[in-house]
Amino acid sequence: MDGLDGFALIAAGIVGMVVGVASVLAFRWSERVQRAVPEQAPAELDEGLVRALAVLRSAAVVLDEDDRVVRASAPAHALGIVRDGRIAPAAIRELVALVRRDGVIRDEELEVPRGPVGPGVLLVQVRVAQVSARHLVVFAEDLTQARRLEAIRRDFVVNISHELKTPVGALTLLAETVEDAADDPTAVRRFAGRMRSEATRLSALVQEIIELSRLQVAGALGEPSLVDVDAVVAEAVDRARTTADGKHVRLEVGGQQGARVFGNHDLLVTAVRNLVDNAVAYSAEASHVGIGVRDKAGLVEIAVVDEGIGIPAADQERVFERFYRVDPARSRDTGGTGLGLSIVKHVAADHGGDVTVWSEPGRGSTFTLRLPAASREQAAPAATATPPSGAVLAVPAQPVHHLEPDQGAPVHRSAS
Repeated sequence: MDGLDGFALIAAGIVGMVVGVASVLAFRWSERVQRAVPEQAPAELDEGLVRALAVLRSAAVVLDEDDRVVRASAPAHALGIVRDGRIAPAAIRELVALVRRDGVIRDEELEVPRGPVGPGVLLVQVRVAQVSARHLVVFAEDLTQARRLEAIRRDFVVNISHELKTPVGALTLLAETVEDAADDPTAVRRFAGRMRSEATRLSALVQEIIELSRLQVAGALGEPSLVDVDAVVAEAVDRARTTADGKHVRLEVGGQQGARVFGNHDLLVTAVRNLVDNAVAYSAEASHVGIGVRDKAGLVEIAVVDEGIGIPAADQERVFERFYRVDPARSRDTGGTGLGLSIVKHVAADHGGDVTVWSEPGRGSTFTLRLPAASREQAAPAATATPPSGAVLAVPAQPVHHLEPDQGAPVHRSAS
């Protein structure tokens, strides 16, 4: 009996040990499972915090004590702040580590990668704070667009200052020269003519700055109305005719008639006139500028074709930038401000369209303004606008280079 009792005691001890070990293992496994399931964590967050995070426009992320993402707003994923359940940018992870160490709230402006590959970056304002014993919150606000606009405005002011300085300085020097040459009528007349030229250039620059500034604010179109494209083209050509006549450049208008778009008549006249003025300025004496209109596939295209010097391929992407000039010396001679094509681009964008260029050095250029056409039902009640007096709608005597929507080179077609 004693032997059996001893065996029983030993067996009971072994069973107890096995049960104890199993219990410890089960408890550890349970802890690991709870940590591995992030869906259980939000229940531990304060309900008010959860509601606040849900309505935030900025990226918001809640981390647990192992820096796993417990909750993240949609912007956090869209901006690439959160990927695969973790904070992706290393710079933000470093801020998190600092807050973990001393509990002090961190607020910094950081430059972070836009995605896992590629050169794109975002500028974000990041704030990291401990909100409970286990949870930490990361807020990130995208400042990329705001900083870009600030840079554009800053560059714009610098460029304006530089552009204004040239004609103002020239007028000052010419005024001093006229004063010194008061006894020489011939010199006075010559310098007075140059002063008039500089004053005209200054006036044009100020006017284009005003127009461009107006286009860069919301609601530049005002109340869009049905616009007769024939009237727009006729008025733009009429305004450019004096300059063209001075160079003996023929302005000829052709293409389809009766096209309608929704927008602002005056802004569209400004855009088309800038294209025509640009074509005349860079055309040789006694050359030809054609203006063609086409209404097809829901788009109204206004193509301005010149036989001028053309634009090198390397410059074609930049010609619509403010103050950019392919040939600065020639622009000074022609009185160009470097803002005309930028204004065209903004007018096109405000009307839901675009402007494109085809050009080859020595063969001329074709600028095509494309705008959404008004449907027949929308255009039917509109009365046909009457072109300004003196404007002539003529069919070009030569074929017009017309830029097809899906092609990068012009197609020779009669504007009839």
